Amino acid sequence: MALIPLFPLSNALFPAGVLHLRIFEVRYLDMIRRCIAEGSEFGVVGLLAGREVRTPEGVETLAPVGTMARIASWEAPMPALLQVRCVGTSRFRLLSSEVAKYGLWMGQTEPIADDPPTPVPAAMQPSADALGRLVAQWQQEGVPAERMPLAPPYRLDDSGWVADRWCEMLPLPPDDKAVLLGLTDPVARLAAIQDLLRGQGLT
Repeated sequence: MALIPLFPLSNALFPAGVLHLRIFEVRYLDMIRRCIAEGSEFGVVGLLAGREVRTPEGVETLAPVGTMARIASWEAPMPALLQVRCVGTSRFRLLSSEVAKYGLWMGQTEPIADDPPTPVPAAMQPSADALGRLVAQWQQEGVPAERMPLAPPYRLDDSGWVADRWCEMLPLPPDDKAVLLGLTDPVARLAAIQDLLRGQGLT
């Protein structure tokens, strides 16, 4: 088990995913500065209820699973503002959580094993093809790699990677994203995603 600082967000982060944050709340400025200084990571968890920016009457309900985030780059355009680019690393289960100093969430966690590299089954190739077309479109439009919603290497032949990128980009309810994040079988995650893509006419 490990005790880690938590960053609740309305959208889930998955392993190898990219996360751009604008940090201005005191509780997160302190946490991010400490992570930068120590080279440490923090946990991103989905918000099942509540708001990202705390309100006096707000109640936050955290998802039971999350992903560790590593700070890849940052800049401070103003004294009380940090712009941070993070990359998702490993997943964890949230065993317990509590509010600490300045309203920062802290959580006791246990790791979830990384997905093993798993080829995309032929029946699910349409999901990988559709993602590949999106990447090609962004490249043709000249979108810089650091501004894309996903980062290279583009592992379009790996079930977990393809499923995770769709999980981040699709407008799914937070509860559904938490269920998908907790699945330990990457092919099962991709199968669920392909059903959703078909339902939306994307494959």
